[in-house]
Amino acid sequence: MHITVAGAGIIGLSCAYRLAGAGHDVTVVAAAPPGETTSAVAGGVLYPPVRLPDKRIVRWTAETLAVLREQEAPGVRFRRGHVLLAPGEPAPQWLPAMIDPVRDGGHLVFTTALVDTPVYLEWLLARVVSLGVRVEHRTLASLSGLGPVVNATGPGAGVLAGDGSLVPIGGQVVHLADPGLTEFVVDETSPGATYVIPHGGHVVCGGTEEPGRAGTEPNPVVTADIVRRCRELVPALAGAEVLRSLVGLRPFRPVVRLERKGDIVHCYGHGGSGITLAWGCAADVAALVAS
Repeated sequence: MHITVAGAGIIGLSCAYRLAGAGHDVTVVAAAPPGETTSAVAGGVLYPPVRLPDKRIVRWTAETLAVLREQEAPGVRFRRGHVLLAPGEPAPQWLPAMIDPVRDGGHLVFTTALVDTPVYLEWLLARVVSLGVRVEHRTLASLSGLGPVVNATGPGAGVLAGDGSLVPIGGQVVHLADPGLTEFVVDETSPGATYVIPHGGHVVCGGTEEPGRAGTEPNPVVTADIVRRCRELVPALAGAEVLRSLVGLRPFRPVVRLERKGDIVHCYGHGGSGITLAWGCAADVAALVAS
């Protein structure tokens, strides 16, 4: 059948790839190209939120990790790293899905994928187009009249679905020159989490959580605070050049919405975990379309 995928971030492109691979005629419609989506701003370390109460998360995470290992795509590297938890915090349900996981007191140590999202999105778009998927850039005011459609529009998905439970949560990051870091570090105990994610040419440093934020203009005061926190967490960044600051609007919902309603399959509300959950969700979307 002909299917429209609304959205060209990591969720939309992953869904388009799965659907085209299943033999469907697919058109991706999005207001902006992948490089201008929230996905392109993401830090790109693959693991879900520590405290997200959703049993599907483990399966989606494991599927995405397996796909990235199989793809060997540009922009994807597997690296070991540390996640710092608060004292007494239980190990999350998804930890066994990581590669060689170890709990060492308040540290979770494991190997996972680090995704340089602009590079990976460009590669994935090319793969999608090679499967015959058409890509159109226009703003959708409604999902009606599109026929079978996948709603993967990220921050705009709630408006299109009439769902007030989805809210944007601003996240600012800073790119520093990479001094040769070999591990990622995430401190879940700090407000908004402090993280250092190396990608070879640059390090993504963060972050913030700003519910209801509308604009994407970086705040210089926040930039300075992020740099300070990340240099304290990883002293090797002390002399690293500040390259740029970016802001993304994470599409947060208390629970990810992935369900079919008539001709519409909704797939949104991933918050800051789109990279982590994309391929697992895309498999479920393809199954719902076929049902």
